[in-house]
Amino acid sequence: MRQIVLDTETTGLEVRQGHRLVEIACVEMVERRLTGRHYQTYLNPDRAIDEGARLVTGIEDEFLLDKPRFAEVVEEFLAFIDGAELIIHNASFDIGFLDAELARLDNGAGRIGDRCSVLDTLALARERYPGQRNSLDALCKRLGVDNSRRDLHGGLIDAQLLADVYLAMTSGQDAFDLGFEGAAEQRHAVVTAPVILRTRPCVLHASPEELLQHERRLDALDKSADGQSVWRRLS
Repeated sequence: MRQIVLDTETTGLEVRQGHRLVEIACVEMVERRLTGRHYQTYLNPDRAIDEGARLVTGIEDEFLLDKPRFAEVVEEFLAFIDGAELIIHNASFDIGFLDAELARLDNGAGRIGDRCSVLDTLALARERYPGQRNSLDALCKRLGVDNSRRDLHGGLIDAQLLADVYLAMTSGQDAFDLGFEGAAEQRHAVVTAPVILRTRPCVLHASPEELLQHERRLDALDKSADGQSVWRRLS
């Protein structure tokens, strides 16, 4: 499965007030593994950036003057995302701006939903952590994702962080359910044949760095479980 983690930066918050995209950033995952491929571009929005947006992104109007307009990069961008599942935090915001840019072209490009399915990680986080803060920064802290590079909101950094958050959020305890809560007869229903070893097994020991990463992951699971995770109890 091919997934594209996407983030945008804009001149302001309201697309209905004519605000425009100033940055699009995407990172690619295939079968839940980052491939190293990414797409990123700044855009000339043909309008000024709101002061609030400038303070958040650090992007100045002068910086964008020589950047391409959306119409100049749309084919390359659509080719990168075409057919993938888009992973976006607060997807309605980004999709709204992208669809507005496509509508301005008047070339039959359609809408993003015509080309891609969309998974909203904000909706996923609200389902998993009801009543808690679910901003990208809050999720990084909760799931043990290092966001120390995020001094300002940059599209590519945010997309990379969101990829880590998504992978952590979708590979937690429920993904490793060993059936401890199931009925006893179900837990003992599987019969396996004895394993016969023909050669001496090779034992691979974790490095100190891997052990440290393991402990950090357990700490994150403890926080998301509001107590001791199942892995701590087993150990």
